[in-house]
Amino acid sequence: MSFTGPLEDRILIRELIETYAHGVMTRDAALWAGTWADDASWALPEWPDLGGFEGKAAIVAGWVESMKAYGLDHGAKPMVYVATPGSIAVDGDRASAVAYTSEIFDDPATGETRRVRGRYEDELARIDGRWLFTRRVYRIMHIA
Repeated sequence: MSFTGPLEDRILIRELIETYAHGVMTRDAALWAGTWADDASWALPEWPDLGGFEGKAAIVAGWVESMKAYGLDHGAKPMVYVATPGSIAVDGDRASAVAYTSEIFDDPATGETRRVRGRYEDELARIDGRWLFTRRVYRIMHIA
């Protein structure tokens, strides 16, 4: 899988990934929430304090709570978060994507600044004319 399907859809999906990242960087819960489908799932198996969430309401509530701890200056400032698509494959009203992330935050347990590189495996759907995440699974690639 690389970049396949209509260019317009791939651009809209890229913008969705970038909107998600912008929501993290600005701690804008409404903006960030707008990237998820109502029945979405978000799996974070390598973050046991976060785990996973089913349904948009649970996803957003979990994220809002985690953003109180995952930031810089002991959570006083937002974390640094950048996401870049590695692949996007569109098939009608469904798509899959891979997004690579770079995060900088203070570890809530130790206070040490962490630099994490990760990978999202995404499933998306066009719902009411908008691309939304229906499933995101996050894995850590490197942490320092």
